[in-house]
This record gives sequence, C-alpha cells and structure tokens, in this order.
Amino acid sequence: MTAVPRVDAAAVRRTLRAAGLKARSSMSQNFLVDPDVLEAILAEAAPGPGRHVLEIGPGLGFLTRGLLEAGAEVTAVELDRGLAAFLAEDLAAAIEGGQLSLIQGDALDLDLNRLAPEPYDAVANIPYHITSPILHRLLGEVPRPERLVLMVQREVAERIAAPPGQMSYLSVFVQYHAKVEIAFVVPPSSFEPAPAVDSAVIVLEPYATDDRLPDAEAEDHLWRLVQAAFRERRKMLHNVLTRQLPLEPARVDAALAAAGIAPDRRPQTVAVGEWLKLLGALGEIGPDQRGRKHA
Repeated sequence: MTAVPRVDAAAVRRTLRAAGLKARSSMSQNFLVDPDVLEAILAEAAPGPGRHVLEIGPGLGFLTRGLLEAGAEVTAVELDRGLAAFLAEDLAAAIEGGQLSLIQGDALDLDLNRLAPEPYDAVANIPYHITSPILHRLLGEVPRPERLVLMVQREVAERIAAPPGQMSYLSVFVQYHAKVEIAFVVPPSSFEPAPAVDSAVIVLEPYATDDRLPDAEAEDHLWRLVQAAFRERRKMLHNVLTRQLPLEPARVDAALAAAGIAPDRRPQTVAVGEWLKLLGALGEIGPDQRGRKHA
C-alpha cells in the first residue's frame, strides 16, 4: 500500500504560515486535510513505479508526495506562484532526481495532453469554474489519459455521471469519451479552509479505441447537435432542433423516427447512444448561426 504523507488541518496551517502563504479564495484553494481521503484518492489513482501521472493543482504537495513515494513519475501544474515556489524547494530532491517535473502556470493555457509522457494518468482537484474546460482538454484531445481521478464539487460529479432523464451537455460529452464512476463523497470538514459544499472524487476511464464516428468532423457535427439541443433542455426535441439548427422540420421528424426517438422527448432524457443514432439519421449538420462555443 502507498504510504500516506502526514496531513491534518494544523499541519496545513503551520505549513502555510512557515511559507508565508495563505489559502486564496480567488483561486478556490481548499487544502485536503483528511488522511483517509488522501489514502482513498491514492488507492483510486493506483500509482506504481515508473507510471506517468499528470497532477493539476498539487497545492502543498501532500498527494504529490504520495504519488512520488509509490514510484510514479509526476508532472505537476500549479497556478499559484507562491505554492509553486514552496513545492520547488520542498520537493527539490524529486525534481533534481528527475522524478518530478514542476510547471508553474495556468492549466488552461497549456497543452495538457502533451505534458506527461505516454501512457499517463491524470489526478486533479479541479475548481468548479474550470471543471468543464479542463475535462474538454483532457478528454476532447489526444493523447488522452488512461485514467482520471478528479476531485470536483459533488453537484458537478453528479451532473457528469447523470443517467438519461438528468443528462446535460457535459454528461453527454464525458460519457461519450469515458466510463464514469463516482468513487466517494468528501465532506467539507476534509478541507482547510472548509468549503461550503460537499465534494466528490470521480474516476474516468477513457475508451481505448473509439470507432463510433469516422473522424473529427463527424464528432464536431455530434457536438453541434447536442449543444444546440441543450440550449433548451426542457423543450421537445422536435421543436428545439428546428429552432436551433438549420434543419427542416420534416428532416428532423424523419431522423427522430429512424433513431427510434419520440419527437416529444426532452434533450435531458437522451442517452449517448441515442444521440449517435440521431446523428447518423440526420447526416451532415451545417453550422448553426449562433456561433456559440461548447458549454
């Protein structure tokens, strides 16, 4: 079993004071202080000797140390300059030994999929406001991680793992690319300072090969279709698609019938496989006129 570094609220406060740092609410910084949760995350990540891991948001490095002690080779991306400087000093031996590569910068400005050597896994504690763009980067581009273990807000985790009837654009996107599991819920008391909401650890296992669509252009048509539908997620599909896309009502009706989807279904009830059937029945979809990006 991977050794778990000592972590508790007092140790976090002490470490921050000694380094002249403090938790910054503007960066949604909440440091994990529960050793049981840390151990559970490491168990889900299952790092091993020589395994490459991309860690986004290492913070004070408690999880980083656990990954390193398991023998993993870690590429860590930290936005906060003060924390990055602390990690550079505190984990200098791992950096000098080549086991840890530390990058100070914004994960949204980096080519995340090419930072760690292939094959690689991803571990991250993702703030709510960047969850969707980070998932789009990690899953929507190649090379994808083989396994992702992510701490997110519980509400977001439930949205990502939602079944038909509660689907959103994000859940369709993630479930198209990966198998999704909510591993466990993490209460606010596990952090310092404590956030106002529960968190959850989700595990994503991207599909190794995906030949459901022939090319990137076909996939782009899929996301145009799904995104357009979810602009009015509680409206009937027939009405939404004819309003949001340059499609004639008769063509939409024929495609829905061919896909076995009732025209009065709502977008939130449609599963990934049904979206693929509908796309196949519709054929090529021209760009909508709104020019909006993925939500």
